[in-house]
Amino acid sequence: MNSQSTYGTTEHQARAVHWFSKLRDDLCRALELLEADLEGPNASSELQPGSFKQTTWERPGEGGAAGGGGTMSVLRGRVLEKAGVNISEVNGEFSPEFRKNIPGADDDPTFWAAGISVVIHPRSPLVPAAHMNTRMIVTKKAWFGGGGDLTPVFADDEETALFHRAYKNACDRHDPSYYPTYKKACDAYFYLPHRKEPRGVGGIFVDNLNSGDWEKDFAFIQDIGLSFMGIYPQLVRRAMDLPWTEAQKQAQLVKRGRYVEFNLLQDRGTLFGIKTGGNTEAILMSMPPEVHWP
Repeated sequence: MNSQSTYGTTEHQARAVHWFSKLRDDLCRALELLEADLEGPNASSELQPGSFKQTTWERPGEGGAAGGGGTMSVLRGRVLEKAGVNISEVNGEFSPEFRKNIPGADDDPTFWAAGISVVIHPRSPLVPAAHMNTRMIVTKKAWFGGGGDLTPVFADDEETALFHRAYKNACDRHDPSYYPTYKKACDAYFYLPHRKEPRGVGGIFVDNLNSGDWEKDFAFIQDIGLSFMGIYPQLVRRAMDLPWTEAQKQAQLVKRGRYVEFNLLQDRGTLFGIKTGGNTEAILMSMPPEVHWP
């Protein structure tokens, strides 16, 4: 593991924050285009194209000092019932009970973290829900993490193959071992043990990435975001104009319950946000707008 002086420097941090902000802006524009392009039976006059509304928040630091903050960008529209694209940059100290879970925090609890988090819940049950995030964390050590995964109500083999191909191509551009490794990690992570079922059809999941070459790792992390922005709107367009039934909508609402269960019971990102004093609304942005349990 490289030292803080060569991996995770303040220059690295600034570049990562700039990238997360740019990706946020580009992704929001791409998703707003979906809202404008809806046609057919789902383009009723009752629902207007949605656009992102931004809300900033600040995190109080220790002793009254600033602890960073972030920006929530949320769209509620006719194609995407709820889409959130959040960015954050926070710093401070990990709580004593949480330090043992974080690399490099045992001896020194101070940390810096920044990232982008994307969760999309479509209105149509024929369009898959999706999640993507990338992040950089610095303690006495420094690393990247992130990934993307797909949660359809009705799994479609072609749709799943397109999503996985996009991420395999992204991984292969950097290291041929990445895709099988991170796909396996995704399948293991996005699993509901109390249901004995996966949350969706997978993707990739990356954590504690530090190859010793910050530029190499940063390039890969950028590709995770770019690949998601490239493939997900394509998948939405394949199905967003198709008619759907009330029974299909009810199946979607039940499937969303699984999403809630995972995020509240299993998700490490939710726990990280809560334990580091993040904004509650931003942390729980991932919750779907309407859910049913049978």
